[in-house]
Amino acid sequence: MGAELYLVVTAFILSLLIQEDLGMQIIGGKVVSPHSRPYMALLDKPSICGGALIKNGWVLTAAHCSNGTRVTLGAHSLHATEKEKQIFRVKKRIPHPSYQQCTKENDIMLLQLDRKAKLGKAVSLLALHTGGEDLNEGATCEAAGWGATKNQNEAPSDKLMAVNLTIFNRKTCNEMKAYELKKITKNMVCAGARRGGKDTCDGDSGGPLVCKGELRGITSFGPMKCGLRGEAGVYTLLTAEYLQWIKEMTGGD
Repeated sequence: MGAELYLVVTAFILSLLIQEDLGMQIIGGKVVSPHSRPYMALLDKPSICGGALIKNGWVLTAAHCSNGTRVTLGAHSLHATEKEKQIFRVKKRIPHPSYQQCTKENDIMLLQLDRKAKLGKAVSLLALHTGGEDLNEGATCEAAGWGATKNQNEAPSDKLMAVNLTIFNRKTCNEMKAYELKKITKNMVCAGARRGGKDTCDGDSGGPLVCKGELRGITSFGPMKCGLRGEAGVYTLLTAEYLQWIKEMTGGD
């Protein structure tokens, strides 16, 4: 009985430690194979954000990622020299005209690059989902970025990371403590993990939410601490209205 009691106590302690660490690990994600997400764009100088190459010469990101002056395509590592990297200046920023900084409503922005990219295995376009309909509760999507992997630590990940997230019901998200002072609107969608431990974090903003291989959302905002049980991150949902706006701003199909 002593050995059995020891095993039970050990398992209990380990479960507590795991729960305490849920917000510590792109939280709960993994480093991806180099250049396996060739649509990923890195925005930096001075701060880091993500984005997606949706048309040659155009990157889609979040409107609150307004400080970036440089865009890198074909990156896996932030710091290593990689022959696949292509570096661009931002020729033009086009935030959504109705973006609200306080509420993060319409948190979507287009960046026109100073030239077209050389497309290939390491740099390619991410298809937009053309329907613009809502995402179903329980659907699985992927978010990726170079953001922080620990709470209250602004140091980004050197390597690109990704995490699978579950779509939450919008009503459930509006009832979360983190969003008592914000409204999760029809232009937003929540995603995370029921038990916590999977989330985007500081530096992942602007990155794509990819569902079944198509771009469905943009990383927007979240709770003060990432990956906590009972909370979820919020993503700008690519609605039909946003898709039409993108088409108009980028010159059509």
